Amino acid sequence: MYTLDDAEKLQVDEVHDLYRRYVNKSQVSLMTSFGFGRELVRSAEGAYLTLDDGRRILDLTGGVGVLNHGHNHPRILAARERFARDRRMEVHKTYFSPYLAALGHNLAEVLPGDLNMAFLPNSGAEAVEGAVKLAYKFHNGKRNTVLRADCAFHGKLLGSGGLTGQAQFAFPTIPGVDTFRYGDLDSVRRVVAAHRGDVYALLIEPFSASTIQWCSEEFLRGLREICDREKIVLIFDEIYTGWGKTGSLFHFMRYPGLIPDVLTTSKSFGGGKSSISAFVAREPVFRKAYDNLGDSLMNSTSTTYYGFGEECATALEAVNIAMEDDYPARARALGAVLEPGLERLAKQYPDEIGRVAGAGALWGVFIEGGPRILDLIAKLAPGGMARDPRFKTKLVTCAVINALYEDHGIFTYYTLNGDNPLIIGPSLVTEPEEAERVIDALDDVLGRGLTGLVARFIKQKVSSQW
Repeated sequence: MYTLDDAEKLQVDEVHDLYRRYVNKSQVSLMTSFGFGRELVRSAEGAYLTLDDGRRILDLTGGVGVLNHGHNHPRILAARERFARDRRMEVHKTYFSPYLAALGHNLAEVLPGDLNMAFLPNSGAEAVEGAVKLAYKFHNGKRNTVLRADCAFHGKLLGSGGLTGQAQFAFPTIPGVDTFRYGDLDSVRRVVAAHRGDVYALLIEPFSASTIQWCSEEFLRGLREICDREKIVLIFDEIYTGWGKTGSLFHFMRYPGLIPDVLTTSKSFGGGKSSISAFVAREPVFRKAYDNLGDSLMNSTSTTYYGFGEECATALEAVNIAMEDDYPARARALGAVLEPGLERLAKQYPDEIGRVAGAGALWGVFIEGGPRILDLIAKLAPGGMARDPRFKTKLVTCAVINALYEDHGIFTYYTLNGDNPLIIGPSLVTEPEEAERVIDALDDVLGRGLTGLVARFIKQKVSSQW
């Protein structure tokens, strides 16, 4: 048996071998083929990683939405250390939790309208499924259809995966899922009309973090009107974009008076340390669904880890930090650097950048072009890679990411969904001058030309795996 000391002494090749034997060998092949996972991180603080070789890396991935507070925020660490030091109770079915009670209050305080009733599962996918279940229960099981957008990403479980509108998540799921076109009210109207009186929920991401597009105010208010008229429970999924990421506390809150029936959140809700999520319902929706003795334990309050003490204590501190340090304003300050800088680069390198898009501290750079030799490489690529129509785009984008990482010590990533943009999504403890650094670095990288970047990347990373 390995001890904790043994685990911390493992070298990267040993970690790869253990992953291949006990976790997923294809994951190792995939990640290393695209240049990732070849080093181990010794420590992490704020916006920076320190590798085993002592190299310091500026992490602009934001933990794919988890790290608004950065790595190992001192107040988050202190809260968790205090909880452990005082030997506080973690979870119990027949004792109430002061942490859960206080966290529920704080959520109600910072959210608009009567979004007052909070439920606290462990993951974003569970929050989505809990929200949809609540909507189903609201209608007493008398309606059978739930609507999702064509570009939606809501998780990878059987239920949440079926609510995800990406082609790779086509597997058996909950019944009655139908699809509308993101941002197209006429499409919503057609689908609702096709299921007249049978739609119990409509699920939407006001800002789609996996594809870097967002709904207009007109579209969201139109959804609200349709759902009010048809008595459909409107669910906003802000698992990624919550807690300031796009420049408002939640993306939908930039539109005064617009309130969903249920809101989901996770990722940075746990301060980068706690695996916790929430779905928060308007009070009338909750009361009709669950506010009776027979159904009071039918929601997530009856799950094993609901109200886990350290998780709730951590989220309690994370919410207070986000409010006290004004994370939406921090995101806007980063956006004030990233938006004009990226738009300038898009004009400067029109053959390399198709477009840029984003808000606050979440931006996508859509890399295009690339040498013609990539068409041949795509034909020669092994297995599933050769069948991937996005292989060329992914490879070119990875070459840019690799150059940023190796030559400038800047860590970015690309999304697996949509058009696979390169993502610049810094944590909200990142300083504006560090955002300026990535603009300068990307300018330097693109200035070398994509052909040279790709040739170098293939030689260093890809060819050794084929």
